[in-house]
Order: sequence, then structure tokens, then C-alpha cells
Amino acid sequence: QVQLVESGGGLVQAGGSLRLSCVASGRALSTYTMAWFRQAPGKEREFVAKLRWNGSTPSYADSVKGRFTVSRDNAKNTGYLQMNSLKPEDTAVYYCAFGLRYTNPTNYWGQGTQVTVSS
Repeated sequence: QVQLVESGGGLVQAGGSLRLSCVASGRALSTYTMAWFRQAPGKEREFVAKLRWNGSTPSYADSVKGRFTVSRDNAKNTGYLQMNSLKPEDTAVYYCAFGLRYTNPTNYWGQGTQVTVSS
């Protein structure tokens, strides 16, 4: 049984930074695409960023491009999302996901971690 556990969320002022981590257990996910999604109150879950199993082809939502960086350490079965220059509109619950398909990397989901950006 695969478990994904996110951490690193919290409260930060606008312009600040946070680094989210997603640790996978239960099986090695080194051949899976890793992705981050977020869901703000009253809104649908949206894509944030993703990365192929080998660290290639990073992709970002336009709203975070240039501010967020997705990375992974397959030896640790861990993914990361470095978030810089945070804005109040980045406030959401952030979820990591892993999947076999780059186009839809959602076989496994974490439970989410809250990120709150104050103005």
C-alpha cells in the first residue's frame, strides 16, 4: 500500500518562501511522474507542477512559473516543491501525487498540507 506524506506547509508572509516535501512509502516510485496540485477554499483542485521520474520535463502552471521549482530525490523516494515569492493567492492545501503517466500523474495522492500566505 502506497502512502504519500506531505510536510513543510505553514503560515508565511507575502514574498516569503516555503519548501514542501512529499515522502513516499510502501513501494519505490522512482519510475513514476511526480506532481503537485493545490486546492483553495471554494475552488477546484488545480495543477501546480510536475516532473518525470528521471527529473526531466518539468512543467508548471502559468500562475507559479518562475517562482516555484519542483524536484525529486529518487534515492529517498521524496519529492519537493520550493515556493518563492509567495502571494496571498497561493494560499491553498497542497497535495503531492505520483502516477505512471506524465499526462495524468494521479495514481497516488497525499493527504495535503496547508499553505497560508498573509498579505
